[in-house]
Amino acid sequence: MTSVTLAPNQSLLPLTATTQAGHLTIGGCDLVDLVQQYGSPLYVLDEESVRQACRQYRQAFQTYYPGQSQVLYASKAWSCLAICALVAAEGLGIDIVSGGELYTALEAGVSPQLLYLHGNNKSRAELEYAIAMGVTIVVDNFLELELLQQLPPARIMLRLTPGIECHTHEYIQTGHLDSKFGFDPNQIETALEMVAHSQLNCVGLHAHIGSQIFELQPHRDLGSVMIKWLAIAQAKFGLTFTELNIGGGLGIRYIESDDPPSIDAWVRAVTEGVSDACAKANLPLPKLLCEPGRSLIGSACVTAYSVGSTKTVPGIRTYITVDGGMSDNPRPITYQSSYRALLANRMDEPATELVTIAGKHCESGDVLIRDFPLAAAQPGDILVVPATGAYNYSMASNYNRLPKIAAVLVNQGEANLILKRETYQDLLRQDYLPQRLQTPVLS
Repeated sequence: MTSVTLAPNQSLLPLTATTQAGHLTIGGCDLVDLVQQYGSPLYVLDEESVRQACRQYRQAFQTYYPGQSQVLYASKAWSCLAICALVAAEGLGIDIVSGGELYTALEAGVSPQLLYLHGNNKSRAELEYAIAMGVTIVVDNFLELELLQQLPPARIMLRLTPGIECHTHEYIQTGHLDSKFGFDPNQIETALEMVAHSQLNCVGLHAHIGSQIFELQPHRDLGSVMIKWLAIAQAKFGLTFTELNIGGGLGIRYIESDDPPSIDAWVRAVTEGVSDACAKANLPLPKLLCEPGRSLIGSACVTAYSVGSTKTVPGIRTYITVDGGMSDNPRPITYQSSYRALLANRMDEPATELVTIAGKHCESGDVLIRDFPLAAAQPGDILVVPATGAYNYSMASNYNRLPKIAAVLVNQGEANLILKRETYQDLLRQDYLPQRLQTPVLS
């Protein structure tokens, strides 16, 4: 086991969360004070939780895998300068899926040699940008293979669809055969043959079976599937691959009943699967890469809201309204995701009411949490929703023209702004008003 027994992904709140004088504190900062200083809604990210997750991944690979390894952060979970710089400081590379994520990582100071560009429909401009920067490209389809052969030599990997299904939301299953991603088993040999007759520098294979997964066996099985294709590439096409990327997908705790494996247990499962398969195939161990996102950042963040109105529908439910909703957390309306909440300024009070947390958007489905116990809430209370670090900011919108919310990084009693709150003026920054539609201001 690693030196830290509690994995961040198994904790509902960030690792540094405590209660002081009835208030929730994270990273030594009082959530009530943070809202007073930075406004609400507010993302509050615990630096220690992120660092611990990075270290647990790295330490587990060092413990269980005899070969080389590299952990990458799947930045689609939350891409911004501060987070890219933070994970890079912990020795991680970054998995990117667009020119924008590539630009963000580079501006944060991440080495291009530690960047891997994914995507099932990369543009020519994105490919040219990545090649110019020296980024590894994870090739997804035949069109991309053909396009790359028209461009300067590139360092690439091939993404395979391994045909492994796991129990998660259908929208985030990516390893089963009916997927928009990667080369299917009946296409892989054709892709390998194309690579063998090209000038592309193909260094290995990639697969990712899905997201928010609690099962270990599918990840253990992935090793044998991928090593089989490594062996075929070498024996049939003379391709000696040195890297293998087994993706990510480890889940986190969103509600009390969630029971995800630890980071240590996940790494042990995937490394044993690869090591055993290499031994049976008499192949040397490849450099093993993985790309967690949610399990690095998800549990490290909470979102703080201000409570507004209350509406009780007799015999049905009580609605508590907050000053955010689907624009800062689209996961409930998109994936029917479950969350929990607490009152940061009433931590010592018992949960006596069954309530539903509703967002402020003009949408009946804008409900963050349904029918759960909470302490008696009053207007102005600070309601905190844990486990909002992954895919909340990155999927946020300006629906109803709400400005995107701010984010702070907290550590040892210090809070640093990492994302400014948008203003109404920001909402108009890209707007153009044709002159024929302009009307004179009435005096």
